[in-house]
Amino acid sequence: MLNVPGAIINSSAPIRICDNGGWTDTWFAGHGEVFNVAVAPLAEVRIALLPAREGVPRVVLHPENLGEPYEVRHDTAPWGPHPLLEAAIASMNVPSDLRLHISVRSEVPAGAGTGTSAAVTVALLGALDELTPGRMAPHEVAMAAQRVETERLGRQCGIQDQIAAAHGGINHIEISAYPEARVSPLNLAPALAQEFERRLLLIYLGRSHDSSALHQSVIRSLENAGPDSPSIVELRNTAARSRDALLAGDFTALGQAMIENTGAQARLHSAIVGVDARQVIDLARRAGALGWKVNGAGGEGGSLTLLCGEKPEDRLILLREIEQASSAFRAIPIRLSRHGLRVWRAA
Repeated sequence: MLNVPGAIINSSAPIRICDNGGWTDTWFAGHGEVFNVAVAPLAEVRIALLPAREGVPRVVLHPENLGEPYEVRHDTAPWGPHPLLEAAIASMNVPSDLRLHISVRSEVPAGAGTGTSAAVTVALLGALDELTPGRMAPHEVAMAAQRVETERLGRQCGIQDQIAAAHGGINHIEISAYPEARVSPLNLAPALAQEFERRLLLIYLGRSHDSSALHQSVIRSLENAGPDSPSIVELRNTAARSRDALLAGDFTALGQAMIENTGAQARLHSAIVGVDARQVIDLARRAGALGWKVNGAGGEGGSLTLLCGEKPEDRLILLREIEQASSAFRAIPIRLSRHGLRVWRAA
């Protein structure tokens, strides 16, 4: 336990792309499989420890990408401007003899569909865990982050985003009975990992996805259909196919699994693959891309993962065509993240 005023606690966790099998990591799916890829840019947290002083705010939170610092006033609802972060802080029972100045940042826009909020929550809980007795393993941090959303905030939430942030790497996740999960990392040869990274593009569509009503509609239909509904089975099956394809270095088969997963998402509800996403997919198809995946739960806005072909020039041409199609579209530079949650101290 580290509670020395003047000390600094730092943490980071990766975001997630290419979540084939997403939607099956939920309570209404019952059991599921997801393949996903953890990448940088990272979510980053910095906590400065100060001695408690009467009349001075005990916790100040600074979401650097989203606004100015403010005092966190509540341990329960009503929450302030950032309920997820505030609920995460409340869940950790911060020692009363300390003041905390917590800075949170991510280079990926909120609402990009890349599990950024889960990555931030995992990084925040991992840093705060340094102030409590005992230590949580990364998987325990992932489960604690998921409980913050489901139990403290009452939100619908799967488990794959938190697992990617905590574990890092490329994973095949089997959900035997929600929320229990077994995580199997894919240990790629360095040359294969490098080639996979070279072929990936993350395209942000220029606006945060705002699709709560859409997602609630999909959830209602899926919970009524049950865990063996054709839609859930179709999504679930893409995860193992993605794992096997990548391990074999078969990028064509991986791309096909991505395409089929995106098609299955669209069959859940046509609006899950939004107008902008369809425009980028059309450009990718014409440019000979091997695969495309609407990241996360989909809807208007958000982002896409693209898997490019072998020729580097084809990737550059596609990227140029996407950026020329709309000033809102932009590529977010990414790299594979072998590490998940990392926490370190500075005096």
